Amino acid sequence: MTEMLLQVKGLKKSFGGVIATDDVALDVRLNEVHAIIGPNGAGKTTLISQLFGEQLPDAGSVFFKGKDITKLPIYKRADIGLARSFQVTSVFLDFSVLDNVALAVQAHSGHSFKFWKPASTEIQLRGDAMQALVQVGLDERASSKASELSHGERRQLEIAMALATDPVFLLLDEPMAGMGIEESAFMVGLLKGLKKGRAILLVEHDMNAVFELADRISVLVYGRIIATGTPDEIRENAQVREAYLGEA
Repeated sequence: MTEMLLQVKGLKKSFGGVIATDDVALDVRLNEVHAIIGPNGAGKTTLISQLFGEQLPDAGSVFFKGKDITKLPIYKRADIGLARSFQVTSVFLDFSVLDNVALAVQAHSGHSFKFWKPASTEIQLRGDAMQALVQVGLDERASSKASELSHGERRQLEIAMALATDPVFLLLDEPMAGMGIEESAFMVGLLKGLKKGRAILLVEHDMNAVFELADRISVLVYGRIIATGTPDEIRENAQVREAYLGEA
């Protein structure tokens, strides 16, 4: 049986009178891409923020590898193998591509306060950073400034920064946002190769990418998961079509 990495039980989060997550139950397995889809405002980013520890739930529990991590701080979640990307790309535009990833390695290694010793001088850091760049196909752009990258390449760089922490679980928040057809196709191929030996929880609006990538899909509407299943099961679910996908 495939190892269960993440289990979410009864997760609830409200902001005033707005319910962001409403009794969410979810599980994600090793070597699986599990997609979360839903309309804008459904609570998808809030869910990821709770899983990564940026926001604490009002109720419910998050288990990782069978251990309760509901109140675990972000840095400890990173230490046990969780990493995430964001809706809006956040890289240091004036730094080189390699140095962006080296800084991520440096922070994960516990040396983030050695500001007087640049990450670029650390041979091990640069080696690990280059390995992450190879994984996402950016090794030939290592010496370029991040500001010189295309939008799609910056998305690749952000994923390289997440991979630099050697995660077993990736939380990806709309990695295809703003991409053209060719860039999206490249990212789909990249993510397919990344799931081996880890799990990916993917929040994405690009339905073509979702149905090509996901092993399972959960549909979030007004903070509540209304269906979970394979891509075919989700396509055929009348409630999902009415709530989100549309009859077409």
